[in-house]
Amino acid sequence: MSSELVAALEALAVEKNIDEMYLLERLEQSLARSYESILRLEWDARVTINRETGDIYVYEMVPVGEPDEETGDYSEFEERDVTPRDVSRIAAQNAKSVILSIVRDAARQAIFTEYSDRKGELVTGTVLQSTPDFTIIKVRDGVEAELPHFDIKRHPNERNEKPANEHYRHNQRLKSLVIEVRDPAIMDANARGENTRPSIVVSRTHPDLIRRLFEIEVPEIYDGIVEIKSIAREAGARSKISVHSRESNLDPVGACVGPKGSRVRMVVEELRNERVDVIQWDENPSVYVANALSPAKVTNVIVDEETHYATVIVPDDQLSLAIGKEGQNARLAARLTGWHIDIKSSSLAGDMSSGVTTLFDEEDALESEDGRCEYVSEDGIRCRNHALSNSHFCRLHENGGESGDEAAGDVAKTAEKPKKAAAKKSTAKKGGKKVDGGDVATAADEAAKDAASAEDGDDS
Repeated sequence: MSSELVAALEALAVEKNIDEMYLLERLEQSLARSYESILRLEWDARVTINRETGDIYVYEMVPVGEPDEETGDYSEFEERDVTPRDVSRIAAQNAKSVILSIVRDAARQAIFTEYSDRKGELVTGTVLQSTPDFTIIKVRDGVEAELPHFDIKRHPNERNEKPANEHYRHNQRLKSLVIEVRDPAIMDANARGENTRPSIVVSRTHPDLIRRLFEIEVPEIYDGIVEIKSIAREAGARSKISVHSRESNLDPVGACVGPKGSRVRMVVEELRNERVDVIQWDENPSVYVANALSPAKVTNVIVDEETHYATVIVPDDQLSLAIGKEGQNARLAARLTGWHIDIKSSSLAGDMSSGVTTLFDEEDALESEDGRCEYVSEDGIRCRNHALSNSHFCRLHENGGESGDEAAGDVAKTAEKPKKAAAKKSTAKKGGKKVDGGDVATAADEAAKDAASAEDGDDS
């Protein structure tokens, strides 16, 4: 029986990747507590297991000498052999539960030792099981991780690390970020059922997940040539990252996007089609804020260093794009830059020209960005005409708003003249009577004759 027990422990240690000596020591400690209770010993018990034969010996630790005056503890003990005849039977009865507990605790301790220094790293695993509260991911043989997605309203002390748009199936491969490794030595459990749940906690919503994915896809980031300065993420919907190159001749945005968008496309596919905006970091806060609002085009930026506020002026047709759906674009830009951003349209900016940092050169501003006339009427309606070359306005508004209105009025009057002429040709009045078009010529001839006779009378 004893030799069979040792052989079983050796095989179990190899299978579970546990130190055999550690397993035997834990079994000795557990059996000592069991024999102390079974034999009703007055003093503590100690159990030893022969590593070769598997024989079990039980000793009672009898104190020798006088106890310490302050603590009352004994410093010396004498071992008295109290090994019962049926020691193997008693050991076999307790071995199963004891060994299972030891194996579970030893495995958790080994996992904690291996992964405690790997927080923030990316791990790849396969989905083993999904429940309404968490998903179990197999990292490798004997190592499992937990992806929690509890309902925070029902379990406020738990966490939700799963994007709302993701659904997992059995044996699906998944990349995730290690955010916590539970210490088995801590007795107070912070999570429900922590003793039966995996020690490793992973996340699919953490912003650093994007950082690790780009390190895999972009060699320049892995080598440190391109640096990810900041990340703002709303998991499952949209993310923004700002990048900076340590080499002046290398475009950091182009390096992250890759040829025909191949690199960023791999990241987007791993994030289940979450939109990722890559913008260029700049030490100038005005330029940085303008870049962060991409894809919206920014005209001007007013920066207040004391309050850390940035007022952004955008064209009227870019206002909704700059704000984004439900304010998403502006919200992510504020998180990315760390600035409080206030967005205003050009028509509402008014007299905010003082202190404005212009983000485009005068040479680049000779033409309208979208090719349309930029004149906006008092009602807030933008002109629909095309702008002239080397100008922001069409032919009607190229001299400014007031002259444009006058020109528009002249055009309207000019447009009305053909209508009046056509009305005169179709109908005419003579002597208060309506005259058809055929009588107009006759009336004109009579008027000409009367005028000629009047001239002759004047000459005479």
